Amino acid sequence: MSEQELPIRVVALYRFTPFEDCEAIRGPLAKLCCSQGIRGILLLAHEGINGTIAGSDEAIEKVLAHIRTLPGCADIEVKESRAPELPFLRMKVRIKKEIVTMGVPGTDPRSIVGTYVDPADWNALISDPDTILIDTRNDYEVAVGTFRGAIDPKIGTFREFPDWFRAKRQEIEAEGRTPKVAMFCTGGIRCEKSTAFAKAEGLDAVYHLKGGILKYLETIPEEKSLWDGECFVFDQRVTVKHGLEPGQYSVCHACRRPVSDEDKMSPLYEEGVSCPACHDERTEEQRRRYADRERQTQIAAKRGQHHLGPAQ
Repeated sequence: MSEQELPIRVVALYRFTPFEDCEAIRGPLAKLCCSQGIRGILLLAHEGINGTIAGSDEAIEKVLAHIRTLPGCADIEVKESRAPELPFLRMKVRIKKEIVTMGVPGTDPRSIVGTYVDPADWNALISDPDTILIDTRNDYEVAVGTFRGAIDPKIGTFREFPDWFRAKRQEIEAEGRTPKVAMFCTGGIRCEKSTAFAKAEGLDAVYHLKGGILKYLETIPEEKSLWDGECFVFDQRVTVKHGLEPGQYSVCHACRRPVSDEDKMSPLYEEGVSCPACHDERTEEQRRRYADRERQTQIAAKRGQHHLGPAQ
């Protein structure tokens, strides 16, 4: 079955825009998503909306039409792909302090942000020896794929990025360098915040990939690509490749990190219970609970049900 023939439409979206009353937005949006059989997660905050949802073409169109009526969202851009089945188990619409958590008060991409670079122009920018290329994603995301020559901050969460960036900047300035800084992430939202942060810190030549890795993989032919590996996505597809085709990784249901075929050969891997990355992070009691959950999940799957419950 070709990408076009896959029945499920998957849409990733975000917009930095002021929402005065998130609770008033949450109720109708959640009700519509659930009534249309949509699954996924949408985050709302006073700074805007972020998330990924999946469903039929007709259902997605109805939800997108509703989102476009929200303040500042009339021309919201979305990144689309297709899947053979729903890649989420339920629907969640949550209110958060930030739609992507950096934890630096006052960081506002609506007022200051780096220069957007279209995927067609990205290769030239990152091939320039005067450009420092930074992957703003978490360490487990970088591990399955990144751009050639990119710096991996080795962070566990986006909250760690500001401290890492300040230290890295001092290191670069100590070398007497004033390079261009290019940043990228999965869909673009973390880069909007990271470049806004960098600009607020006093840097001028700051750039980021418009539409993120997903737009690059969708539009740049593989033979011209500077991307190596696959791209981690936060749903049951786990990773995608060029053309946004489903990748080869599965996911550890204990820690939600990607799992390769090699990882599955490790004695530390047990389906639904642990993987080499998280085995030593969990207690025996936690692993027992995970094992029980996995058994219940398998029983539910044989019955054609989802153990985690219906969409809500």
